[in-house]
Amino acid sequence: MTENSESTETFASLGLSSPLLAALTVLGYETPSPIQAACIPHLLAGSDVLGEAQTGTGKTAAFALPLLERLDLASSKPQVLVLTPTRELAIQVAEAFQSYARQLKNFHVLPIYGGQSMVVQLRSLARGAQVIVGTPGRVMDHLERESLKLDDLRALVLDEADEMLRMGFIDDVEWILKHTPESRQTALFSATMPDAIRRVARQYLREPKEVKIRAATSTVATISQRYWQVRGTDKINALTRILEVEDDFDAAIVFVRTKTATVEVAEKLEARGYAVAALNGDMTQGLREQVIDRLKSGSLDMIVATDVAARGIDVPRISHVINYDIPYDTEAYVHRIGRTGRAGRQGTAILFVAPREFRMLRAIERATRQPITPINLPSREDVADRRVAQFKQQILDALGNEELAFFTDVVAEIEQENELSGREVAAALAWLAQKDKPLQLDPREYPDLPVAQERSERAPRENRGEILERRRAFSDGKLAKYRIEVGRAQGASPKEIVGAIANEGGIEGRFIGQINLFSDFSTVELPVDLPESVLATLRQTRVCQTRLNIRAFADGEAVPEREHRSRPAREGGRDFHRERGDFGDKPFRKGPSSFGKKPDGFAKKPSGFAKKPKKPQSF
Repeated sequence: MTENSESTETFASLGLSSPLLAALTVLGYETPSPIQAACIPHLLAGSDVLGEAQTGTGKTAAFALPLLERLDLASSKPQVLVLTPTRELAIQVAEAFQSYARQLKNFHVLPIYGGQSMVVQLRSLARGAQVIVGTPGRVMDHLERESLKLDDLRALVLDEADEMLRMGFIDDVEWILKHTPESRQTALFSATMPDAIRRVARQYLREPKEVKIRAATSTVATISQRYWQVRGTDKINALTRILEVEDDFDAAIVFVRTKTATVEVAEKLEARGYAVAALNGDMTQGLREQVIDRLKSGSLDMIVATDVAARGIDVPRISHVINYDIPYDTEAYVHRIGRTGRAGRQGTAILFVAPREFRMLRAIERATRQPITPINLPSREDVADRRVAQFKQQILDALGNEELAFFTDVVAEIEQENELSGREVAAALAWLAQKDKPLQLDPREYPDLPVAQERSERAPRENRGEILERRRAFSDGKLAKYRIEVGRAQGASPKEIVGAIANEGGIEGRFIGQINLFSDFSTVELPVDLPESVLATLRQTRVCQTRLNIRAFADGEAVPEREHRSRPAREGGRDFHRERGDFGDKPFRKGPSSFGKKPDGFAKKPSGFAKKPKKPQSF
């Protein structure tokens, strides 16, 4: 069955409990998006779901809310597993679960992904968490170690399945699926449905309810869309700076997520001299109409509103829409910016984006099929120049439109009585006129901020050809142990060691094996046939300001009994950084899993971890 549901009026009508509804109210969620309205009832009923939806349609809440309802909070064992293609998405989904569960006692969610300390993850898993959100490679690591046990798993979510397919993780995903209880509930979400994803759905989902959501894609061509990356100052100061230098500013709607924020932001803007009012769902219809009428008449410069409160507003003089808080889904963004650029007029939409929200920014660009260009905050000089230009124009307007004979006489009297020139009197009058909005800005109140730099491609290294030639030399994969003179006492980490060896020695991550950290030295497995030129380079390479001074580890050389095994080796070599690159912009794992064929049950755990008796597999 395929659904493309219209939004239900309230979350309460979907059957969610009061703790979750209270959390949604705090977060500013007012009405469900179409995918939430379609998926939540199915997942609450225990059905499998196959969802086709773009990023930015609100699908995280669509699966998180109903799965939170079905948790046994008396147990700290993993009951929900969410697989994501990247560590960034894993963190984002985990944070969403935490936000929705803020009213639930004893709830714990744990993100696990490559590049994070394995020791930290092992400790967190030992403490217990009802929801695990992870990337396929790291989830496989923990399943093989038996540090992650899924005996009590109730639900599994595959988020952005087509992205996992594109990154070569689909074999890993299937391996994980085979090691989960058959009784689990499964939800698969994908922006597209290629044959490989359909095959996984047919094999692992049981009579799934199909939900297909098309995100809104229509935006007005007359709207200029820009974004500012939130950095270095609070958003109120950023907003006032931006508005001061906008040439065509007339009136604006500032969108925030919560009713409380409408009042807080409106009060701060009013303190900065703007005529502004809040507009939210707690206001009566009479008060709401009064605010809109004031905006139409020009007695208000701005209103600060939530999505629902601003629906249906049609005020021709609205020149700007400010997305002070980024919306939860792309559809809300389209509705917001539609308040400007009406009837062929030009409009401007400005979006404030925190670094962690860039994923939503890209989703909005895909959904609207229009680029959103970055802007920098205006400098102190920009704001001052704008104020001076406006001040000059006010004087010229007064000279051209007002009767000034009386004031000319007053100025003449001041000149005569005090032996002053007309320029001196005019300067004093200008100072009086501008003192509430100074033309000379105090650097303490208007500090200049660093300019946001466009992301650019890194220039190739001069010896790039030499590095590539070295890499081609390590083809047989045989490894030997080497000693480097940097360890825990110097603050070294496996990530820093791998990065230094990969970048300076030109050795790919897949040719770097086990790393053991000790107090004042470490051991690392590298190709047995390293040429002297590479060794010479690595001897001079520094980690934590310490030269590696690499040398072959002698047979029988003593090592401390207690190792810090940070990078476990695996038979046949190991591609350590499986998720998005610690050393480049491409995933190191391509195509099928590097684990090779899996035997029945889990692989043998590395030494250094306590062995536990295996339980019979019940999958």
